[in-house]
Amino acid sequence: MKTIRPALALLGLLALSAFARADVSLPKILGDGMVLQRELSVPIWGHAGAGDAVTVRFAGQEKQTKADATGAWRVALDPLKASAEPRELTVTGANTITLKNVLVGEVWFCSGQSNMEYAVSIASSGAPAAAPTDPALAEEIKTAHYATIRLFRVEKQLRPPEVVSNGWQECTGEALGKFSAIGFFFGQDLQRALNIPVGVIQSSWGGARIAPWTPKEAVSAEEFAKLIPSDQRGSGSLGTYYNGMVRPLVPFALRGVLWYQGESQIIAYNDGLRFADKLETLITAWRSAWGRPDLPFYSVQIAPFLYSSRKDALPHASDELPKLWEAQALSLAIPHTGLVATTDLVDDLKNIHPGHKREVGARLAALALTEIYGQSQPFAGPTYSKLEVAGGKAVVHFTHAAGLAARDGKPLSDFEVAGADGQFVPADAVIRNDTVEISSPQVTAPVSVRFGWTESARPNLINHDGLPAYPFRTNCPTWTPASHP
Repeated sequence: MKTIRPALALLGLLALSAFARADVSLPKILGDGMVLQRELSVPIWGHAGAGDAVTVRFAGQEKQTKADATGAWRVALDPLKASAEPRELTVTGANTITLKNVLVGEVWFCSGQSNMEYAVSIASSGAPAAAPTDPALAEEIKTAHYATIRLFRVEKQLRPPEVVSNGWQECTGEALGKFSAIGFFFGQDLQRALNIPVGVIQSSWGGARIAPWTPKEAVSAEEFAKLIPSDQRGSGSLGTYYNGMVRPLVPFALRGVLWYQGESQIIAYNDGLRFADKLETLITAWRSAWGRPDLPFYSVQIAPFLYSSRKDALPHASDELPKLWEAQALSLAIPHTGLVATTDLVDDLKNIHPGHKREVGARLAALALTEIYGQSQPFAGPTYSKLEVAGGKAVVHFTHAAGLAARDGKPLSDFEVAGADGQFVPADAVIRNDTVEISSPQVTAPVSVRFGWTESARPNLINHDGLPAYPFRTNCPTWTPASHP
């Protein structure tokens, strides 16, 4: 017995040693076929045995570190140049992981609710709900193979710490068909304009409110009570989607974020101007998570739709949508944000999912190409600047106003004017160079003007690029970003 016990003890120690050994591992977002962001520091991170040495090699760089007491480790690659050459990235600890077919280019993150989730296959299906505008798209999907556009689609799930995904996919076949149509068209336009690899990450959930995308730790109890009244919480719980579908992706290096969400803010809450505060809270929190206070954040104006005809628990007036449009526009006061219009991209006011996704992706790409990549492209229609009153008429000034015209050649539509009593009436509107002159025989002393101020508004004012004017009212409430100068 005495000779057996030391042998058993030795076996036990060996077993414990083997059990304690931990292979190096990576999060799902770091995988074969990925695109790494050029020109920025690129974090590579994961887990290993506590205290284990870890080495990362890529593109002639070698970075070393040691895992902390929990096994977590992280290094940062120096900024990389764009490259379409498939290369290997290796991570070595107790074992070695080799990631293949890695490119370097531009990476964008797409999130929101169903209009962002709306897949390429739906946009090409011909189904009545899809209202497709591009019949050739179905054939394009069958033959498409964009080797330098890579897609990463996060599946719906609420269980951190890891996302559910099939990983990075080349833009072809089934992967393309299931991907966000807006995300694909944006990436396609970006790749064509820049001629470098583009990676697009999609993490979206149909019907989502904004609160589940907002990390809980970013909102104090007081702010939470202000943003989400107690009788409105339910499925609006803070952080649930963020924890399962965003947090595990941080700090993967990105160029920017595309956001298409807001329909549920009307359906559930009639949010109006409150949405500006909620959107700012989300933007600030995401920028903080990525350590990028200047992270570009570009939104899509939600489309015209007859919310007032819905049988929701909360009735909707016809001006609830314009109020949310106003909140989206006011949020442009936050630095490094943008907004593209959609009032001209709706064929059916009873369809909350308009099918013109190619055009939305193109406008977002034009915005990014202009604001970030130095390629001046038209992305914005006439945007309200100021109001002047003279001779019983109101004169509206715009930015992005060159070549003002009526899209259909008819008189300008959707303008209203009010006097001191605040009662708006339909107004005549005439283009005078880069301004619009507003008048009505019912209002001899104009005070305020509003434009497109109804959920069914599809006004015909455009600029020389054919882009629609954004709805506005000149008597809008004052809003200032709380967290930004």
